[in-house]
Amino acid sequence: MFNGIIEELGTVKSVRDIGGGKELTISCELADSLEVDNSLCVNGVCQTVVRQDKNSVSVQVVEETLRKTALGSLKAGSRVNLERSLSLAQRIDGHIVQGHVDTTGVVADVRKEGTNWLVTITFDPEWRDLVVGRGSIAIDGISLTIARETAQDFTVAIIPYTWEHTVISDRKRGDRVNLEFDILGKYVLRFMQNRAGEHTSGYDEGGQTSGTGAGSGFSPGSGQPASSGPRSASNTPKMDFFGMGAGQDKRGGGSGGEGLTEKKLRDSGFTD
Repeated sequence: MFNGIIEELGTVKSVRDIGGGKELTISCELADSLEVDNSLCVNGVCQTVVRQDKNSVSVQVVEETLRKTALGSLKAGSRVNLERSLSLAQRIDGHIVQGHVDTTGVVADVRKEGTNWLVTITFDPEWRDLVVGRGSIAIDGISLTIARETAQDFTVAIIPYTWEHTVISDRKRGDRVNLEFDILGKYVLRFMQNRAGEHTSGYDEGGQTSGTGAGSGFSPGSGQPASSGPRSASNTPKMDFFGMGAGQDKRGGGSGGEGLTEKKLRDSGFTD
């Protein structure tokens, strides 16, 4: 796990084809503190160190990662954001970042405004429920706050320090960037979808879905979440304080009656 606070800007030293994947060798000062099998976040993608010396590390990017991220565009000389995995003793100065990229976005605009830069990124509207104003998002591994959003794009404000110490300053209109949405938001959204019956199964051990179509919430054979279309008050489940559907018995039975949770709270003096 990471927290989106970039520790160093590394430089890609070489890119080597390995079957359908690529091996990246990255020059960085962090190399001396890393070991083989350690996790390293590279532009927001959790990678495993396969080789290491005093001045560089090597990671292997498999086909699935190349399909879902922008790492395939890296070449010798490219700068990359680097962050080592967190220890339990560290403060989380950004937000919880897994290094599991959800999708890529495209830079639509980069504009200087006073002391900061405004970067606007377009994304597939399928993910719009996870883009929340003043919420967190990881862009190429950088923990950032969404300043404003529409149905198809969002804007983040970049302070001078972040601009100077991350690859965000290298980005220009048309560039692809890695996006990871807030894991807490993803769990809440999945919970709501499950309550509404939009999802009945998830990934199996092979990374594929154990169900397909609208019932499972995944596109057949793709391993990707299926777009369920715009949500409205009529098709979004109403939730009460206890996290259950409106009118549902908290004991797991039918509707109506006092649930066990309410009874315990009432008996403890928390409810009337």
